Amino acid sequence: MVPVPQEPARGQAGRDMRQVYLFGIFVARRIVALVITVMIGVYLTIVVANMGGQVDELRLIQIRADVTEEVRADPGVSPAERQALIERRVALEVDRLNLDQPFIWRSFDYLRRAMLLDLGRAEQMHSDLGSRQVSRIIVERLPATLLLFGTANVLVFFTSILTALSLSRRYGSPVDRAVVALAPTSAAPGWFYGIFLILIFAFVIPIAPPGGMVAVPPPDDALSYALSVLRHMVLPVIAIFISSIFVSIYSWRTFFLIHSSEDYVEMARAKGLPERMIERRYILRPTLPPIITSFLLMLIGLWSGAIILEQVFNWPGLGTLLFQAIGHRDTPVIIGGVVIFAYLLALTVFLLDFLYALLDPRVRIDPEGSGR
Repeated sequence: MVPVPQEPARGQAGRDMRQVYLFGIFVARRIVALVITVMIGVYLTIVVANMGGQVDELRLIQIRADVTEEVRADPGVSPAERQALIERRVALEVDRLNLDQPFIWRSFDYLRRAMLLDLGRAEQMHSDLGSRQVSRIIVERLPATLLLFGTANVLVFFTSILTALSLSRRYGSPVDRAVVALAPTSAAPGWFYGIFLILIFAFVIPIAPPGGMVAVPPPDDALSYALSVLRHMVLPVIAIFISSIFVSIYSWRTFFLIHSSEDYVEMARAKGLPERMIERRYILRPTLPPIITSFLLMLIGLWSGAIILEQVFNWPGLGTLLFQAIGHRDTPVIIGGVVIFAYLLALTVFLLDFLYALLDPRVRIDPEGSGR
């Protein structure tokens, strides 16, 4: 027997190893680029939120005032000892917070701790939450915002996609013209419609609670608690839905109209294929990358409009937390919200690179970085 040469197999294995190596290089480059982008965004937020160091100066004044008030509560200390104790405690606090260093160095220290989610402690205004650690405060408030805005935005997204796909088949119909006419109503934000919904359905026709997340006192059993939360979600979800649905339908309807006029779609219609099959294979499938992109970025930007709406409905979420933090110049909480958003956005962009390659055969990941 003639032995089978093994060189081709080794050559294929070598090429596979090279592809894996180049793919690893591509992933590493993307991660480094995204981390640098996040660091730049977080650093700019630190500088702006700290007003170039002015907030630290105000914090130093507040520290001295708080320490002085605490020391004065002890009547058994002489004036000289009291002043020495004040100076010593202030110096310890200043050293702990690095307030004795120039702001440029403090800003890089803030950046390091922010990137590690070591955000320290919030101001006194958040002490009612039981834990004044910024990371824990954000984790406690984030689920409420995700529940409210996640439910509303997912409902808006899928309703607008299905309705727009239907309207693209009925271009110029009365319903289509009505959607076009109602699209400008989305210029008003959700909290604007929320005020009217509260006036009508919480006071004139009292069928829904005006605000809050759950009844007071909260129900004991899980089912009653969940039903109470759902009842409190009705008005804010409707407000978000009304403020977004018409412009979303209009945008997707125009998008589907453009793609439904492509040559390959006209060819499919000429072959006599069913309209449902044409929509599924020749309109929806080629447009999956922008649809997935829009959906993921919508989920990441859930709390972008949460600040005012959560105040209107007294919803205890991240928007309310950031509203309080901005009002009190609570820099750690503001930076914490930005860091969480930046990390989620970077992760989404990273995943989209691979989703595009899976959904669209025209797109490929080029490990050698020469494009795609």
